[in-house]
Formats: sequence, structure tokens, C-alpha cells
Amino acid sequence: MKTIRRRRREGKTDYKARLALIKSGKARLVVRKTNRSIIAQIVETDIAQDKIISGVTSHSLLAHGWPKELEGSLKSVPAAYLTGLLLGTLVAKKKVHEAILDIGMNRNVHKSRLYAVLHGALDAGIQIPHDKEALPSNEFKGHAKLSKAFESVKHALEKHKEKK
Repeated sequence: MKTIRRRRREGKTDYKARLALIKSGKARLVVRKTNRSIIAQIVETDIAQDKIISGVTSHSLLAHGWPKELEGSLKSVPAAYLTGLLLGTLVAKKKVHEAILDIGMNRNVHKSRLYAVLHGALDAGIQIPHDKEALPSNEFKGHAKLSKAFESVKHALEKHKEKK
């Protein structure tokens, strides 16, 4: 009987998928979701260690114009998209132009929040191999409650991009 590694037993790491991602030699766009937010990071692997190039959570959208009264919606599809867009603008300065998507042990559900982060990173200019059908549609931008918040944050990010 084979001994199962601790992190696999805890449901945290799929070693077979991780090895395939590491063998590519590219940086990884690591996307994780929690009960309250979305976490996105660009990670490079060096011999036996992961090095985080840049990371951002959806809570950082509050500093870029996300309304305080919509703080509970920081795990929504628009927030996930903007988190990916913010991460993409941050790593553009660090000369990371291509990556691969790493969703870890999360289920692969097309048009989900995880793919909204990917969509934001793609719009920011990072080259990531993907299936166009997996990306969420732009309908979330017209959502009544979130459209104003979305536009204000997008405008703030464009200003931030122009300054750099």
C-alpha cells in the first residue's frame, strides 16, 4: 500500500498537476478563493521553492475605489476580474509577460470566479494559454449594483497604469 503525502491527504496539493505545471518552466498565475475574497499571485518555481513575484487579494480593491458598502461582494465575478486586472498591471512592471493558470484543488468550472481572474490578467496583457469558452462573459459589467463600483475601480486602475 502506498503512503499518501500529507498535503494530498489534507486536500491541499495535487502533486501530479503541480509537477506538470512546474515542468513547463513558466511562471504560474495561482488563483485561490476563500469564503470572503479572491487571492491571485504570480509565482515562479526555483529548484525546490516557490517565489512569489507579485500577489494581490480582492480586499486591495477597496484602496482602488471599490465602495465600502459593497465590501461583502469582494468574492464576486466582477471583483475577481478586477483582481486579475490589478495583478496584471502590477506584474507588467516586473517583466512577467507569460504564465500558466494554476487553480490548485479548486474544481474546474467554466465561467467561474477563477476564470474571471484569468480574464482580468489577460486583459492586462499577460499571455496565458486558455480556452475562450471558459472565460465569463462581459455581462457582469452591467450588473445593476456592481456596475458603478466596477467602472470606478476600472477607471482608477487605468489612471494607475498611466502613471507608471
